[in-house]
Amino acid sequence: MKLKKIDMFEIEKDSNFAARVLVLSAPAAIVFVILAIFGFLAPFSAILSYVFIVLFNMIFLSPMTLELQHLKKYINKLALGENIEDMHLTEQEAKGIAEAVNSMHRFWVAKTDALEAEAMSDAAVLDTLPDPVLMIDRSGNVLGANLAARKLLGEHLTEKNIENIFSSNNFITATQKVLKKESEAENLIFYTTPNKQKIYAHIKTLPWFSKGRAVAVISLYDLTKAAKIEKLQSDFVANASHELRTPLSVISGFIETLQTTAKNDETAREQFLSVMAEQASFMSDLIENLLSLSKIELLQDQIPADKTDIGKIALEVIDALQLKAQSRAINLVLEKPSRLKKITADAGQMKQLIQNLVDNAIKYGVSGSSVTILIKEVNQIPPSKTFNVAEGKALAVSVNNKGSKIEPEALSRLTERFYRLQEHKNLGIKGTGLGLAIAKQIIMRHRGNLTVSSSNKNGTTFTFYIPFKI
Repeated sequence: MKLKKIDMFEIEKDSNFAARVLVLSAPAAIVFVILAIFGFLAPFSAILSYVFIVLFNMIFLSPMTLELQHLKKYINKLALGENIEDMHLTEQEAKGIAEAVNSMHRFWVAKTDALEAEAMSDAAVLDTLPDPVLMIDRSGNVLGANLAARKLLGEHLTEKNIENIFSSNNFITATQKVLKKESEAENLIFYTTPNKQKIYAHIKTLPWFSKGRAVAVISLYDLTKAAKIEKLQSDFVANASHELRTPLSVISGFIETLQTTAKNDETAREQFLSVMAEQASFMSDLIENLLSLSKIELLQDQIPADKTDIGKIALEVIDALQLKAQSRAINLVLEKPSRLKKITADAGQMKQLIQNLVDNAIKYGVSGSSVTILIKEVNQIPPSKTFNVAEGKALAVSVNNKGSKIEPEALSRLTERFYRLQEHKNLGIKGTGLGLAIAKQIIMRHRGNLTVSSSNKNGTTFTFYIPFKI
C-alpha cells in the first residue's frame, strides 16, 4: 500500500468509517483486556497498544474509504448524465472498480451516440417524406411526427393526444378502434379546421415484434390540391363550353350561309369572313384567359419567393402597349419614386396584372385623354371582407383613366368571371370579361388587395397592393 497524505475531514459522516475501525480493532481490544486481567500486560500498556491498533486501522482504512467515497460521487455524477472526465485512483481495488465503471461509461456513451445517430437518421428519412406521418402510443399520444405533419398540424405535436389535435369525430373513432385492437387498419376521409383541407387517413397497427412505446402509425394524404384540380378542370370545361357556344354558333351559321345562299355573293363573303375572324380571335383570347386563370388558381398555395422590380415591369408594359395607346390618342404616364424597393412577387404574374389593368384603361378610356400609372409605398394594405391580406408595408400601384363613371352597384361585380358592363357591350367594345378575375386571383396569391374608385371628375382608378414580403 502506498502512503499518501490523508485528510480525515474529507471522510463523510455517514460513511460508517468509525464503526468499521472499531469493529476491525475489536479482536485486538479483547486480547489486550484478557492479557491485562491475567497480569501479562499492564493496563496502561494495554490501553496504549489498543490506541496504536486503532490509529493503524484508521490509517489503513482511510485511503480505501476516501477512494470508494470519490468513486461513489463519480458514479452518481455519471448517473445524472454530467459530462466528466474519467476518474483515476491509486488503490488497486478501487482502481479496478473505477476502470470497470469507466469502461462501462465509455460503452454506454458510444451506444447512446450510435442510437442518437440512428434516431436522427430515421427522423431525417421521415422528414423527406412528402406526406404527414404520426406515431402514437396505446393512449393516442403522439410520440413522433415528420416535417410534413408538423407543417400541417403545428410544430409542437409530441406528447399531445390526437383528440386535442384533430376535430373530426370520425377520425378519432377510427383511431380508437385500431388502438383497442378492434381493427388492424382503418381508412377514411375527413376535413381539417379551420382551413377545411380534405385529408385521407390510413391508420395501422405496428407489428407485434416492434419495440418501443409506439403501437400505431397514422399516414395522412392531402387531397385538397387533387380536389382543386378536379374542380378547376370541371369549371374550365363548363366555362369554356358556355362561352364558346355563341361564337361557334355564329361561325357555323356564317359557314352554312356561305355554302348555300351567299355562295356567290362577294360582298357577303367579305363581311362574313371578317365577322368569323373576329369571333375566332375572341375564342382564342377566351381560351388563353381561361387557361391563365386555371394556372393562377392552381398556384394559389405556393407563396412567391422572387425579388421583383415593379418599376421596371411598369416600363415594359408601357413600351408594349404604346402603339395601342397611340391608336386612341391616349398618353401613358408613369409616376414613381426615383428609388423603389423590390417586392417579393412572381414577376410574370405582376407583368400580367399591370398589363391587364393598363390595357383595360386604354380600351375603356376617353380618346385623347391620358392613363396614369402611379407607384408608391404605403404603411399597410387595406383589409378585405372576403380574404386575408398580409401585414406590414406594401407597394401600391394605381392605374387611372378618364372613362365614364362606373356605378357603385357595378363596382363590386367587376372581378366576377365573364362580367362586363352593359354600356361597354352597347358600344361594341370587345372583351372576355376575365381580365379583372385574373387580376384578383394574382393579388390574392400575393396576399394583397384591390380597390376601385370611380367618379365623373377623376375617372376610374384601380389600385392594387402587394406586400414587400409575404
